[in-house]
Amino acid sequence: MSTRKPVVSQRLLLILTIATLLIGLGASTALAAPFPRTFPPNQNQLPELPKERDIYRALPIKTPAADRWYDDPTDLAELKPGQIIRSRVVQTRLLGIPVPVFSKQLLFRSTDVHGNAIATATTVIVPGIPWVGSPRPVISFQEAIDAADSSCNPSHTLQTGTFKEIALLQYWVAQGFAFNIPDFDGKNNTWLTRDEGHMVLDSLRAMKNDTSLNLSKSAIGLYGFSGGALGSIQAAELRKSYAPDVKINAAAFGGAPTDFVALSKYAGVRRPGVTGANSFTMWLGMASLAKAYPREIDPKRLLNVAGQRILADLAGRCVYSAALTGMYRPINEYYAPGSKGINDPAVQRILRLNSPGKQVPDFPLLWWNGVWDELIPTETILPVVNDYWRRGADLRYYTMPVPEHGANAVAGWPPAVAWLSAILRGVGPGPKFKFDYPSPLPPGFPGR
Repeated sequence: MSTRKPVVSQRLLLILTIATLLIGLGASTALAAPFPRTFPPNQNQLPELPKERDIYRALPIKTPAADRWYDDPTDLAELKPGQIIRSRVVQTRLLGIPVPVFSKQLLFRSTDVHGNAIATATTVIVPGIPWVGSPRPVISFQEAIDAADSSCNPSHTLQTGTFKEIALLQYWVAQGFAFNIPDFDGKNNTWLTRDEGHMVLDSLRAMKNDTSLNLSKSAIGLYGFSGGALGSIQAAELRKSYAPDVKINAAAFGGAPTDFVALSKYAGVRRPGVTGANSFTMWLGMASLAKAYPREIDPKRLLNVAGQRILADLAGRCVYSAALTGMYRPINEYYAPGSKGINDPAVQRILRLNSPGKQVPDFPLLWWNGVWDELIPTETILPVVNDYWRRGADLRYYTMPVPEHGANAVAGWPPAVAWLSAILRGVGPGPKFKFDYPSPLPPGFPGR
């Protein structure tokens, strides 16, 4: 036995050395290769990926579509925005493992983009850490749901243990803060619509209406990144006009899509390298907006058969498999003959109608975006940032000197935690600033 151990170790060392050399050779070759202008047309020829909804159906926890708890009441239109329809205590999990927090879900009445009454849910989480001296603060945490199916909504994924941003709760949990985590895309997952703000605000009304939670007088901060930032900024803009009874102390968000028209022109065409992955956002956007505006955004009128097939395939998908389905498939290559696709005047009108930037929030804001972001280029948001500034917003904006969308989510999170925590503990928001320094990348660089 003792004579064979060195031989095994030597073989293992030899294998690891060869593997390291091969990896290094591949990396040096990749660095030496020119930056590709386009990907070959056979990119992303993946087989049809499993849909998260089908996987969730195999679990013992019912999907929202199969769970009668989510059903609309017969008197929905008679209820007030934020009025609780029903509630239940649930178990929050992390990869199937129970998390020791108290979790209560509220189904409540809200308002869609056309002014109709709708029902959606929120999950209120209270850690076991005692809080004394003041009402327990609340973080309204808007996850980047970005999905085409209700099984991807937080009220479901928090129970299954697949809530993808759960790690970002940790520092607030450690302080004893409570959370409001709304399904702010609604049961129909109408992503990108202005009513995301309605649902966030009404979730806070519902939270305050449940007196058993003892959060009716709590200080509230909004947080979100990417699609979650969109829900936060829509709520921030609509608070004064739609829910003046809901006091919000501050909001921190990053990677926020703001000018949907500019983003459609950026992500609607083929882009080189990593930026080509952004094309999935247009597929998800069309899938969601077609639910809210079926007359203006009719896939049969705008897309060819292959495009309609891709759009239909998004049903039942959450953001990750949707991204793999739609990346490197620019939507402008799937227009119906004679159609302008997302450049159709009716589509562009809907995009303008639902873009943030119409009202200026009336409470302190912390906003960041990456110096290079393949999904949300800084140049598409600076017009809104500068307009906020000119109109007197209580704004702190900085261009994060970190590349890539996901990296900016992680890098911007600690400052957001520190700033929001201080404000909710009674500290002032600090001076306004706008560090919108120009990108060091050359003009025309994709994702600049």
